[in-house]
Amino acid sequence: MKIMVAIKRVVDYAVKIRVKSDKSGVETQNVKMSMNPFCEIALEEALRIKEAGMASEVVAVTMGLKQCVDTLRTGLAMGADRGIHVETSGPLYPLSVAKLLRALVEVEKPGLLILGKQAIDDDCNQTGQMVAGLLNWPQGTFASKVVLDKEKQIVTVDREVDGGLETLCLDMPAVITTDLRLNQPRYATLPNIMKAKSKAIKKFTPEDLNVEIKSDIEEVQVTEPPKRKAGVILSSVDELIDKLKNEAHVI
Repeated sequence: MKIMVAIKRVVDYAVKIRVKSDKSGVETQNVKMSMNPFCEIALEEALRIKEAGMASEVVAVTMGLKQCVDTLRTGLAMGADRGIHVETSGPLYPLSVAKLLRALVEVEKPGLLILGKQAIDDDCNQTGQMVAGLLNWPQGTFASKVVLDKEKQIVTVDREVDGGLETLCLDMPAVITTDLRLNQPRYATLPNIMKAKSKAIKKFTPEDLNVEIKSDIEEVQVTEPPKRKAGVILSSVDELIDKLKNEAHVI
């Protein structure tokens, strides 16, 4: 069985985000970029499934500018067998990504498609659900545990919901999106980083996959959140109650 994993290049989680002066988006020039943390978890889970003898190949897929190949190499260094890069020039929104993934699934025919539940740059949490709908595959979102039964061709997913945990049993092929508590991603070792340089990366364009990239979304403006006012130290409970009543008007 083959597993396909979608990974995204995002601004590193430790970087302080800066908005462009024209408010057209977030500054990405000369900013450290890395793999989306949820995508790292998705790739780690696919690698563990392969190491358990449940899969024969892990294929990492990314989309975007040519610089995305660097992120793909990181995935190959973690242990993916080969990579696929769909090169685009403009911004990609969840529906376009889902259509590209559907086209790649039709080419690669994986038994599982694993994605991070969301990206930390846009927090959309939409692509996994959309691609499952386009493929008409069962989906297990927000997965905190994944158990495969290769003989029965089913996958059991524990997913985190507001009330606790929900367990789903999905027929394969299926789509899974990963949550934070699923696993702890491995670090790429130096020997594997060197090996990744020789691993194959196949390139596609949206035209190759017969997918038209368009969006019904228009970003009007990107602004920073308002700065919080400095806190005030109060001397007594009575003063706190007075401020909550007369200034904040919450009691």
